[in-house]
Amino acid sequence: MGSRYGGLKQMDGLGPNEETIIDYSIYDAVRAGFGKIVYIVREYFKEDMEKHVRKQYGNVKAIDGEPLEFVFVTQELEKIPAGYPVNPERQKPWGTAHAVLMAKDVIHEPFAVINGDDFYGKDSFKILADWCRAHDGKEGAFCIVGFELENTLSENGSVSRGICFYDDKNILTGIAEHLSIAKEEDGNVYGNNSVTGEQHVKLAAKALCSMNMWGFTPDYFQKSEASFKTFLQEHGQELKSEYYIPYAVDCIIKGGEAVCEVLSTPSHWFGVTYKEDRPGVVAKFADLVKKGVYPSPLY
Repeated sequence: MGSRYGGLKQMDGLGPNEETIIDYSIYDAVRAGFGKIVYIVREYFKEDMEKHVRKQYGNVKAIDGEPLEFVFVTQELEKIPAGYPVNPERQKPWGTAHAVLMAKDVIHEPFAVINGDDFYGKDSFKILADWCRAHDGKEGAFCIVGFELENTLSENGSVSRGICFYDDKNILTGIAEHLSIAKEEDGNVYGNNSVTGEQHVKLAAKALCSMNMWGFTPDYFQKSEASFKTFLQEHGQELKSEYYIPYAVDCIIKGGEAVCEVLSTPSHWFGVTYKEDRPGVVAKFADLVKKGVYPSPLY
């Protein structure tokens, strides 16, 4: 919804020819081999997104020459399993893992999940596409593309990140959502651990964190929905609790239902959390075009 950004950042033209961040993500994803795009949106701006897609991608083909497939699903507060009453004063939906559940009826193969307002880089999509192909037909296999925490901060305000913990085989052992993360005057990074309730915790600058770039086998939906029901039992009457993807994955892997591999990427992340981030992102896209990483116009 872009409450901190001041508008629909998913629709903001940031490239030299008004390209959105999603446009660049789809460009990289298609080159990596993805051919089906599922948008998870709020009902009130679904029509605008569909118009943009028809205009922008009408002649774009997948790498096998077939037209790209686009599907739209909506996330709304009341779209939850039956039998779980909602606090009548609550206004927002239930967070990112709830959003992914909205796609359970239209995805039947290994799939990637990204944020629409984050730039991940072409190498990240290549790594994720290779993982999806390698896990076709399998169950209980997840992955996360982690980015170094210090490379994901905003100069214009605090951010929220899921910090990853993993073993010597790069298998995720836990993930903890941290809020209000920022680098302070002493040069260190601090945040609030939303799992333990600890405030102003010092965080490792090189810690790998979730930028919500995931890979899942399709059985994720069944496992996540079961976890969501438990979440609603415990938090369903709260006004602002959210069912985050890192939280859902953490519940599933700790329950022994899946294994999540931590993938590394040479790509750099950037995004638009705040309106003040916009000029820097515009400059980054202009530089990538100048270096020949992307054509201009993109399509």
